[in-house]
Amino acid sequence: MNFHELSRLRADLAFIAHWVRERSHVLDLGCGDGVMLDYLQSDKQCIGYGVEIDDGMIPACVERGVSVIQQDMEAGLAIFADNAFDTVLCLSALQMMKNVEGILRDIARVGREAIVSFPNFAYWPHRVALLRGRMPVSKSLPYEWYDTPNLRCATIGDFEALANQVGLDVLECVALQDGKPVTFLPNWRGSLAVFRLKKK
Repeated sequence: MNFHELSRLRADLAFIAHWVRERSHVLDLGCGDGVMLDYLQSDKQCIGYGVEIDDGMIPACVERGVSVIQQDMEAGLAIFADNAFDTVLCLSALQMMKNVEGILRDIARVGREAIVSFPNFAYWPHRVALLRGRMPVSKSLPYEWYDTPNLRCATIGDFEALANQVGLDVLECVALQDGKPVTFLPNWRGSLAVFRLKKK
């Protein structure tokens, strides 16, 4: 897979991919159909594993040539040694976890750096929905309140505080809208928050 194909499939992943160094050892938590690792392996010569719980996604990963482990992230990352990976990715998956703090601590243990993304609950259409007395439904939060897999809602400021609490330094934080960085009022205008993190 090349960069153009990745951009067409997932503009957010195309932006995030520039933070991953060539020939890195990568762990992709909640890797979905494996599209990110497919790109990193073929275009940046990275090696690594995906972790995915969804039965339906495993065949897509295998078809892409992605080494995938079917496991619930909530069970922990004990199968991986300390500092086993240059970069740990957790892209649009953390908000679905019950034990966010525990998973972040595990990410900090097994990776030298981490890239985490999640829907920004402070995005202005979400705020407007709440002012109207309704839970937000948007491209980044596409589910109704009663059938959403998302258990946690966070803003950019919320996540930054938690990252510091679990021993991670924020190297970069970007708000994205349709895969493009938002510089003016990012917490209002960005639907997806993306953090690049490093152990303190």
